[in-house]
Amino acid sequence: MRAQRNNIFFGVDFTLVFLYLFLILFGWMNIYAATHSDEAVSLFDFSTKHGKQILWIGLSFLLVIGILFVDSKIFERFSSIIYLISMASLAGLFVFGKKINGATSWYDLGATSLQPSEFAKFATVLALARLLNDKQYDLKLFKNQIKAFFIIFLPAVLITLQPDPGSALIYTAFFFVLYREGLPIYYIAIGGFAILVFILTLAFGFNIVLLSTYTIFSLFILYIIYYRKKSLKFQWMNIMGLYAICGLFIFSVDYVYNNIFEQRHRDRFNILLGKSNDTRGVGYNTNQSVLTIKSGGFSGKGYLQGDRTQGNFVPEQHTDYIFSTIGEEWGFLGTSLLIIVFTFFVLRIIQLAERQKTTFSRVYGYGIAAIFFFHYLINIGMVIGLFPTIGIPLPFFSYGGSGLWGFTILLFIFIKLDASKSYEL
Repeated sequence: MRAQRNNIFFGVDFTLVFLYLFLILFGWMNIYAATHSDEAVSLFDFSTKHGKQILWIGLSFLLVIGILFVDSKIFERFSSIIYLISMASLAGLFVFGKKINGATSWYDLGATSLQPSEFAKFATVLALARLLNDKQYDLKLFKNQIKAFFIIFLPAVLITLQPDPGSALIYTAFFFVLYREGLPIYYIAIGGFAILVFILTLAFGFNIVLLSTYTIFSLFILYIIYYRKKSLKFQWMNIMGLYAICGLFIFSVDYVYNNIFEQRHRDRFNILLGKSNDTRGVGYNTNQSVLTIKSGGFSGKGYLQGDRTQGNFVPEQHTDYIFSTIGEEWGFLGTSLLIIVFTFFVLRIIQLAERQKTTFSRVYGYGIAAIFFFHYLINIGMVIGLFPTIGIPLPFFSYGGSGLWGFTILLFIFIKLDASKSYEL
């Protein structure tokens, strides 16, 4: 048993490790394709983006070794401290942060920059897992729900104020984790309904959506009364309150859209909803990305043969739009393979999460599965024009050290937690 504990690789799920290695290798290959020039330069030229990414990949391997050396109980024991440090790093941006692309999301460290929001994800999952680890913690109680919501919304609010609403959007993924642990389904249903009504109001206007919503509610109430034979005589105040809340929410959409959203956000929604067709302005990146993916056809143009990628048609293609490089050079086959690998990666995490012997490890596993899934879904949807541009990276693919390290820590803490159950039998 002592020998097993001294072997940091004992119990490690090498399926996840292999998938991780495949993703970062394939990711680096596409960063190289999106950034290399015709000039002969070394792969290890750290003045280039692909060279810097190699350096960050090497450092991420050191992070992996460090995580595997740590006793898995440390993550639970110090989860609250890790969370508080992470929140302090987010708050510190408002004083010491560096503004890049309109958002104060970075610390300037001289030779490089650090984005604390990428590390806040694993800190938040740890804190949430610690909270829910109490066997007496019942998520059906409102006071317990408030505690969980506070842990989730605090980093989301701090990130939104930077402003970086795209990164903050990822925190909605935690509601599916809470649902797995007992949160009533109506929270997710209300959230989904609010998003749908918000978008429909932008698309069709206040009057049509209000009338449609009230009609649906009325038909549903009539169905309950006449077909389910249920009396609602003591619930009419609640029903009228629901009507009022829905009406106020729909009425507020126009104000929120025009006074709280920034112009760049409004422009992106207008393009998504078909209200404008700005293929040379705000919609340029998405339009060029879609054209680049389409040009790859079924099997792609071949590695390093993407003329649109080499021609820099898609600005910042090595970051949020890296999926368009895959589409052009690897085609439908390459993008399908990547989506299949991503899907298997998330399903493997969920499978291992269900096998955990503690609530802490299970919640952490579901938490990171939700984060990875949301990142894949939103980024790929954004690149192919299904979602507005909101600046969410593709894990292990998008260029950047903070993102790579954040996702690496996120994953390998779970791998360590999963491995620990092998010698705790």
